[in-house]
Amino acid sequence: MAAIVGGDQRPYPAAAPGTVLRNTTLRDTLLAPDAQPRVVADCEALVDREVAEMSGVTGAAVRLAYRTVRTFDAGHIRVMIESLLPDVADALQPWWTAFTTDPGAAAVDFGAYLARREDEVAEALIGITDERRKFSGRPTIVKAYNTVRPSAIKHVKAALPGLGRLVQQHAA
Repeated sequence: MAAIVGGDQRPYPAAAPGTVLRNTTLRDTLLAPDAQPRVVADCEALVDREVAEMSGVTGAAVRLAYRTVRTFDAGHIRVMIESLLPDVADALQPWWTAFTTDPGAAAVDFGAYLARREDEVAEALIGITDERRKFSGRPTIVKAYNTVRPSAIKHVKAALPGLGRLVQQHAA
């Protein structure tokens, strides 16, 4: 049975759980109707863990801001993850392709693979929100983003091992 997913509306064949569909993209796999809700829930849990593990003054500020967002709009984080997921999948695609076709990569998980390339991967991911900032019509949000942007790269790098394992769990 074929399912229609992704922006290009290409059908892909159904596969047994744990099967890597080599002719599909991360976008197709992670946004498939049966996978996307689980991927979003796991991403939300990853964000929760990453925020909880932040330390110092910056960590306290991030935890307070995160708690405030959760209090005033409990679904906001989920909605943002759903919104960003297609672009994140596209941004990670080159590394996923390299990882799944590199015989030597079998010795590590995708999280470790991304962590070894943290500078370029983190910049690619931050580039997604940088691009959105350019087109935002919400000056308060842009100002807040600009305030945290310099330290964001550090937090994205710290999250790469968990993000990579999450992607591998759902795409492999």
